[in-house]
Amino acid sequence: QVQLGESGGGSVQAGGSLRLSCAASGGTFSSYAMGWFRQAPGKEREFVATISWNGGSTYYADSAKGRFTISRDNAKNTVYLQMNSLKPEDTAVYYCAAADLRSSIVTMSINDYEYDYWGQGTQVTVSS
Repeated sequence: QVQLGESGGGSVQAGGSLRLSCAASGGTFSSYAMGWFRQAPGKEREFVATISWNGGSTYYADSAKGRFTISRDNAKNTVYLQMNSLKPEDTAVYYCAAADLRSSIVTMSINDYEYDYWGQGTQVTVSS
């Protein structure tokens, strides 16, 4: 079992930045692809970014490209999401998730159903 815990959320003005962290425990962190998802009030959860087990590959939702950066430090069992140029529409609860893709031909995923473990979420609020 892998436990995930997000931190770093908060309230910022539009144009500001936040860095989310997700610390993992209880498993072999470096075995998992990691992803960030978000859910705004009244909306479905959506994919934000994903990173392969070794950090060699990343992929972003169109809404995140050019503004957000996902990274990981396997020595610290932590994945990060650097968010710059934040917009009010980025307001949501942000979740990190871990996917065991070792038996898959892919090394990362945009699909929430492929993730095995989820954190409790951290709130990000961007005001205009």
